[in-house]
Amino acid sequence: MNRILSSKWTKAAVFTLCLAPLADLIWHGFQDNLTADPIAFITHRTGDWTLRFLVITLAITPLRKILHLPQLIRFRRMFGLFAFFYVCLHFTTWVVLDHFFAWSEMWKDIHKRPFITAGFIGFVLLIPLAITSTAGWIRRLGGRRWQLLHRAIYFAAIAGVVHYYWQVKSDTRKPLEYAWMVGILLAWRLGAWLYDRARRGAAGSARPDEPATAETS
Repeated sequence: MNRILSSKWTKAAVFTLCLAPLADLIWHGFQDNLTADPIAFITHRTGDWTLRFLVITLAITPLRKILHLPQLIRFRRMFGLFAFFYVCLHFTTWVVLDHFFAWSEMWKDIHKRPFITAGFIGFVLLIPLAITSTAGWIRRLGGRRWQLLHRAIYFAAIAGVVHYYWQVKSDTRKPLEYAWMVGILLAWRLGAWLYDRARRGAAGSARPDEPATAETS
């Protein structure tokens, strides 16, 4: 499986699949099948795929460790960038189609509707992550600072779920599904961090008792 995942053709195929939601949206447009409220249809579709790609991105690390597939890491950056791509489409739909660049009205919306504020916070958090996603930025920031910065994806995912939950008026099943997925993935990370910290602490406390020179059997 790792050989398949390491192939450049696999990466190209995954990239193409990530564009499928956009192609489907364009197809609906050509077929004049964007429902009675096309702006709401586009907004919901792009918002859904933003959350899906955020969940997929967060799932890469647990899956590669649980399934022993280290090559999965090759796709994490791609999925993260596609999450940013679809949130840009989501935001652009709101700016261009919903408000047609009426900045004062948009500013009022951000203040008046809490779900828009939550979504805007999530969008802003993803901007530096997309900008610094290249190998050059990893070298400039250093691995530790880069990892610290990119933990903002946790807060972006939470903001996205809150945005969706506050937006719906009655049927909260879908936002709660995303909430469960994000919650499980963040809980796994917290558990892994606590386990590693306890293991390092145990190793550190055992080290002083070891002799200065030890033979290995």
